[in-house]
Amino acid sequence: MAKQSIFGRIAQLAKANVNAILDQAEDPQKMLDQMVRDYTNNIAEAESAVAQTIGNLRMLQDDHQQDLKAAQDWGNKALAASRKADEFRSAGNAGDAGKFDNLAKVAIQRQMSAETEARGAEPTIASQSEIVEKLKDGLNQMRGKLDELTRKRDELNSRAKMAQAQSQVHDAMRSIDFMDPTSDVSRFEEKVRREEARVRGQQELSASSLDAQFDSLEDLGEQTEVEARLAALKAGTRPQQSIKGDAAGNDVPTDTPTGTGTAEPSRTEY
Repeated sequence: MAKQSIFGRIAQLAKANVNAILDQAEDPQKMLDQMVRDYTNNIAEAESAVAQTIGNLRMLQDDHQQDLKAAQDWGNKALAASRKADEFRSAGNAGDAGKFDNLAKVAIQRQMSAETEARGAEPTIASQSEIVEKLKDGLNQMRGKLDELTRKRDELNSRAKMAQAQSQVHDAMRSIDFMDPTSDVSRFEEKVRREEARVRGQQELSASSLDAQFDSLEDLGEQTEVEARLAALKAGTRPQQSIKGDAAGNDVPTDTPTGTGTAEPSRTEY
């Protein structure tokens, strides 16, 4: 990937408004996960590109320092050659004096060339230094954004888990809410109430059957008395009901025959 695109991405991501992006996202949690991955990958690429840019700047600075040092060295050599030429000239040795003057001139030319190289590199070094500082600042901002994204993602995940836990607790509370007709306990309670009602119905039915049996016994006693009186009529006697008390003090009906015939002993029909 070209450096320029990396640098442009650094500037773009460094200026990104995380909250605005999340507000427009349909699923903020997925968006955060994707943004964290994108920022992590882009930061890794940006770090590599910025490191290379810094390396190139350091090479320019090293070359500049070498040019400055070379200019200084050639200046010193030119000065030494010029002094040597002056010494030979003072000694009357014009030939050697001219030779060292020529050496001084060569040294001066190389000094000037080194100074030119150094001056030519200075604008590039200045601009590259500014770019590197901006890239480092943008990279630091990207790292800050990544930290912000990570915190927001962790916070959102934590809130999502808490919401899920609250939902589970709410569902659990609903299942044990006695006032909730849809709860399991309420349904079981309703089942018990129905069973209790069924048992009461059976008990009432059994009681009704027992009462009917006693009523049938009373009807049987009455029918027996009717048959006895009918038999007495056919025998020529007219039974008359009388009330006597038994040993327990209860009233017991007796039949006393009437007429001219011999009275028969009273009988108690069962």
